[in-house]
Amino acid sequence: MSKRLLKTGLAVAITATSGHGFASGFALNEQSISGMGTSFAGRSSSAEDASTVFGNPAGMARLKREEVYVGAAVIHAQSDISRASANAGPATLAGSNDGDMVPSTGVPMGYYVKPLDDKVAFGLGVYVPFGLMTDYERTFQGRYHADKSYVRVITVQPTLSYRFNEHLSVGFGPTFNHIEGELSSSLLNPGNSDGKVRVKGDDTAVGFNLGVLYEFTPGTRAGITYHSRVKYELEGDTRVSGNGALAAIAGKYDANLGLTTPESVDMSITHQLTDALTLHAGSTWTRWSRFKEIRVENDSAALPVIVEEQNWHDTWAHAVGLSYRLNPQWTLRTGIAVDQSPTNNVDRSARVPSGDRTIFSVGAGWSPNPDMTIDVAYSYLQEESVDVNQQSSTRGDYRARYNNSAHGLGASLSYRF
Repeated sequence: MSKRLLKTGLAVAITATSGHGFASGFALNEQSISGMGTSFAGRSSSAEDASTVFGNPAGMARLKREEVYVGAAVIHAQSDISRASANAGPATLAGSNDGDMVPSTGVPMGYYVKPLDDKVAFGLGVYVPFGLMTDYERTFQGRYHADKSYVRVITVQPTLSYRFNEHLSVGFGPTFNHIEGELSSSLLNPGNSDGKVRVKGDDTAVGFNLGVLYEFTPGTRAGITYHSRVKYELEGDTRVSGNGALAAIAGKYDANLGLTTPESVDMSITHQLTDALTLHAGSTWTRWSRFKEIRVENDSAALPVIVEEQNWHDTWAHAVGLSYRLNPQWTLRTGIAVDQSPTNNVDRSARVPSGDRTIFSVGAGWSPNPDMTIDVAYSYLQEESVDVNQQSSTRGDYRARYNNSAHGLGASLSYRF
C-alpha cells in the first residue's frame, strides 16, 4: 500500500511544469522590455537594441555602437478557482481553494553588444528562458494533485553575427543553461496525517540560437530565429515523510529526472509605414510535443521508476504591434498576442491549469540623449476558463474550474558608448 501511495504521489509532485507567465507551457517571453511593449511582435526582425542577442543574434549587425542593456520584468498572476470538489471514494476531502498559488516573480535580463568591424559583432546575453513558481496554500483541497513547484533556467549566450552585405546578416550563439527545481506534493495517508514528497535537482546543458535577418529596404526587414532544444538530466534527491503506511519508506533517496526544453522558431517582419509609425508582426512555433511523459528514476529498490503521461502538443503564438516615434526622445508602443496552451482537456491537471491566452501590451521608450534609452512596458494576460478533472484511486478525485490572468511590468536601461 505504501509503495502505491508513493508512486502516484511522487508522479504528481514532478509534473509541475507550468506557471502563469506570458508564454505557453513553462516558457517565459520576458527577455526584452522594448519587445514587451509590442507583445513581442517583430521579435526576430526589430533589432532595435542589444536584446536582439536573444530575439535574433543576426540583428547585432544593425547596431553601430557598443551597447549595454539591463532590465527586469515583474509578473503578478491571479487565479479564480470555482466549482471545486474533491473526494476519496465516498468520503469528501475538505480544503480551501484560495487561488493565490503564484507569487509575484521577477525575471531579469542583461546583454552586451560590441561591433568588431563593419561586418562582425560580438554579443553576450544572460536571461531566463524558462521558469515557474507555484505554491498552493497548505490546506488546498487538491493538494494531493498539486502543491509547491519551483523551476528556473538561467542561460548565458556568447554570440557572433556577420553582415554579408547591406541586406543579409546571420548570427549564432551557443547557450549554456543551468536548470534547478524543487517540487513537492502531499500524500493521501488514510487513517493518519498527510505525508509529503519533495523532489530537488539541477543540471547544466548546452544548446544554441541561430538567426537570419534580411533587410529588403531601410524600412522593411524580416527575420527568423531558431532556439534549439536542450536536454537535461536533473540529479538530486527524493525525500518522503509520513507515518502509518508511509513510515516504511520515509527517508531520502538519490534521484534523477530527464527533461527536455523544446525548440522554437520565431518568424517576424518589421515595416516602417511612415516616418513615425512602424508595424511589427510575427509568429512563434514551439515543439511542446516533445513533452510526452515525466520519468523519474530513484536509486533505491524501495522506490519504483515513475512515469507520468503528459501528451502535450505543439503550439503557435501570433502577435501584431505598432510603435510610434513622437520625436527623437519618445517612442510609444502597443501590441496584442494570442498564444495556444500545450495542454489538452483530458490530461489537464491542477499543476497545469492553463488554457489559450490573449495578451495586451503598451510601452514607451525615452532617450534623453543619443547615448541612453529607458524602456518601460505593461502587459495584461487573460486565459480562457478551463476545467480540471483529475481522478485517482490513491489520491482521490479533484474537479475545479480555473480562470487565470496576469499582469506584467518591466523596465530596462540601454547605454551606448
